Amino acid sequence: MEYGICHLGIIPMRKENSHQSEMVSQLLYGECYKIVEKRKSWAKIRLEWDGYEGWIDQNQLNNISRENFDKITQSTLKISTDLVNYITTTENLLFPILIGSDLRALKTLKHQFEGEFERPKKSKKSLISTAYLFLNAPYLWGGKTLLGIDCSAFTQMVYKINGIKLSRDADQQALQGQTLSFIEESEAGDLAFFDNAEGKITHVGLLLANHHIIHASGTVRIDRIDQSGIFNVESQSHSHKLRFIKKMI
Repeated sequence: MEYGICHLGIIPMRKENSHQSEMVSQLLYGECYKIVEKRKSWAKIRLEWDGYEGWIDQNQLNNISRENFDKITQSTLKISTDLVNYITTTENLLFPILIGSDLRALKTLKHQFEGEFERPKKSKKSLISTAYLFLNAPYLWGGKTLLGIDCSAFTQMVYKINGIKLSRDADQQALQGQTLSFIEESEAGDLAFFDNAEGKITHVGLLLANHHIIHASGTVRIDRIDQSGIFNVESQSHSHKLRFIKKMI
């Protein structure tokens, strides 16, 4: 087994081993992974944080030893909380990293970082504060950053910044946590899940106070929510049908 770490700001993860294949997710700086397969100029990787798999260009691989992989992944989580900051390499080159980047491997990568980071707080109040940092970020299928993010990456990143593991996709996240029977039982910071006509979970958002929800749909936005689902004020209709609410912490 080979091991690696993202040494760049962002790396796209593809569904198949082709640049024409859809982007299913992204690697952010400092995220560790296992290399499970190589094919021509591509490598299939499995992220350590959530077990998610996808293909990256082998030109973007950065191998590390099993010893360093274990040392990094078993250490206390250290996440960048600046919206944007910069890493300095040993050649004094600068490149940007975004909020949610993992800073545990700075020593291994021999990089310097001068920005802000926090130890995870694991509180619902902190989840809400983090969620607001992503407000108005554009929607991007497979995206995980302020430059573009999808609904499940939004909830995953908000929770990750606060030290809580969620799976990558909405239907996977829906298998976690404790199901609540009614919206009245929920608290700000809980997750609401929504399904399509076939009953498949296709959307997720984070509940706010006073029957509001913040979620990625077009942009990261705030809408009202009731027992039926998300109510869009502009269209005066429900845009997503509520399936259930989960308490994660």
